[in-house]
Amino acid sequence: MAGGKETPRQRMIGMMYLVLTALLALQVSNQILQKFVLLNDGMERTSKNFIAKNESTVASIAGAVEQQGNNVRDVPKVEAARKVREKTSEVYKYLEDLKTELLTVSDAKNDQGQFKNSALKNVDIAGNIFNNNRKGFEMQEKLNTYPKEISEILKGLNIEMSFNDIAKDAKDIDIFKNDPDVRNKNFVFLNFVKSPVGAVMALISQYQNEVLNIEAESLNAIFGSIGSFYYKADIVEARIAALSNVVAAGTKFQGDMFIASSSSSATPVMRVNGRDVPVENGFGKIEFTVPPASQYDDRGLARSVLKGEIVTNVGGEDKVLPIEYEYFIAQPVIKVTSEVVNQLYADCANDLMIDVPALGNTYAPAFTISNGTFIQGSKPGQVTVIPGASGKVTIGVSSGGNKIGNVDYDIKPVPAPTVRLFDGRGQIDLSVAYPAPGPSTLMVRAIPEANFGRTMAKDAKFEVTGGEVILLRNEVPREKVNITGENVAIRNLLASAKSGDNLVIRVTEVTRTNFRGNKIKSNQPEIYRIAIK
Repeated sequence: MAGGKETPRQRMIGMMYLVLTALLALQVSNQILQKFVLLNDGMERTSKNFIAKNESTVASIAGAVEQQGNNVRDVPKVEAARKVREKTSEVYKYLEDLKTELLTVSDAKNDQGQFKNSALKNVDIAGNIFNNNRKGFEMQEKLNTYPKEISEILKGLNIEMSFNDIAKDAKDIDIFKNDPDVRNKNFVFLNFVKSPVGAVMALISQYQNEVLNIEAESLNAIFGSIGSFYYKADIVEARIAALSNVVAAGTKFQGDMFIASSSSSATPVMRVNGRDVPVENGFGKIEFTVPPASQYDDRGLARSVLKGEIVTNVGGEDKVLPIEYEYFIAQPVIKVTSEVVNQLYADCANDLMIDVPALGNTYAPAFTISNGTFIQGSKPGQVTVIPGASGKVTIGVSSGGNKIGNVDYDIKPVPAPTVRLFDGRGQIDLSVAYPAPGPSTLMVRAIPEANFGRTMAKDAKFEVTGGEVILLRNEVPREKVNITGENVAIRNLLASAKSGDNLVIRVTEVTRTNFRGNKIKSNQPEIYRIAIK
């Protein structure tokens, strides 16, 4: 691993190496050993990802050098990157061949390609291959020579980068160097002698990952050095690229301030309206809340100018590049759509859609209500307003914490329903006498006003809940029944009815059920007469 401060990836690889070697030194149980197969699979997948990424980095280095005109100082870096990839491939293949030999000699897989537990537990084969046949000592030399060769390649590019040995003896490993039972073991005895085949297989895969990690660090260092010896700027201009040059008051202005020939090696200083702008990868990140304009034109726009400067090194000296950017502040206009947009009905659920088109996708509405309450809808701008009993209701509209404006509405009382009488055949025509003894069934219904019933269906449920039906003979009351709902029980009353009598229906109370299920009673005195012939 590289000297100096370690990256998270380096620390992870180092920890895995220590865990593997510690488990090997302690002669792990069979149950733990079987898990090495899964661990090995994971490390082999990591290796494949490493290789793909490193190959892509080599291609990126060649592309970057070509894009910058194949400068004589950068061209050698392409060949150096390829050389690093070649050295890595050699060591990686060498380790892969050792794994293959280990699996072949131990006969670790059956005809179906599955690992045999008995073979994975064998603790003699690895010692024979790596100690008796000296393959472990050869492996240690190759692993420790590899980082030195990579450092030499980088040194030829004036990149100072050193790496620690990969294959260490116990005395060079922190967790073993003070352990009297282990510290005198060399690399081969520590890792392979009396070590099960499954664990050694995973350990070799880990060494492959360490090799690929060194390669990745080296290639990144080469890539980062391309063009670092000068800032190539044949034409220098200061620019601002905004998401939009039409911005609504109350929303944020967003854009990039940059030098047209921006370079990752440059660290320019950028300011807008006298304040510093954070710079990321050569681009200034501009973000501020646009205040309302004092005056808008007939299109609802107000011109504004953003002033700034970029300080950067051009030709060996700092140069101030002034910049101005024209944009327009759009007047936010609140648009309300609803079936009842001109007036809101008292104590009813008035469904509204409140939008501010100028805000576009940045619209994040919030509302306040005076003289009423509201229920926020599931969609942006969707709101249900429940006004008070009378007067006006004011809806305050904000977006992203910024006040946009207010909309006011008069509160309209709920229109009274129309009472109609029905029998089993339909509505009763009161202008025509009814055959004796009168209707066998009588329904007294409260019909909502047509527009209210259409637009406010959730609040337009009316019922006659108070009144009476009287049987008159020669204008003298004979019998009567109370009205407590739509259906009136008049069977007993009609038992004594005859031609010439009249049924007088007197309504005194109508109840409306609102969208919450609340019952709202109102006095509605009305009288209807059915003549019996």
